[in-house]
Amino acid sequence: MIKTALRILLVEDLKTDADLISYHIGKIVENPEIKVTDNLEEVSVLLQNFAPDVILSDYNLPACTGLDVLRLVKDFDADMPFIFVTGTIDDDELAANTILTGASGFVLKKNMRVIGEKLKPLLKQVVFNMIEKVELREKIRQNKIAVNQIYRYLDDFEADSEEQRDYLAKIRKNIDQIKLERDAK
Repeated sequence: MIKTALRILLVEDLKTDADLISYHIGKIVENPEIKVTDNLEEVSVLLQNFAPDVILSDYNLPACTGLDVLRLVKDFDADMPFIFVTGTIDDDELAANTILTGASGFVLKKNMRVIGEKLKPLLKQVVFNMIEKVELREKIRQNKIAVNQIYRYLDDFEADSEEQRDYLAKIRKNIDQIKLERDAK
């Protein structure tokens, strides 16, 4: 059982498939939060408002294809894990194209009885990558704290001469430039 709660966006047009996939996810992920949609407009809104950890998508949808969904997701966040759960990707060339386009993997619906077993390693990889990102976010947070401490020190520092005040102003300007470049990335 995956103990980390996952926020999952399921892009699926068939209610029975969505219910079955959700059921199997519930057997392998403790407390998953799953939102279901079948169109690009709602995917776009849910990417911003729901902030999923992973996207699971069918390939054939009423108004678009899974590749359209994948492109939208990758434009929003190039690192977002994306897994096809479909009955369509049954030829090697199409499967290779989905991976080359940026999908993290795919599971065939013909394996619906064991879909949880097929999804589990893919979702474990999502959790592993999330943990790495948490560590990175913590390092960034610590760096921001350090920069703020430097700012406080510079604000409290009593410069004795015009030359010292100029150096302090240059240091502050350099820190501001580094922050701008970092935030632009």
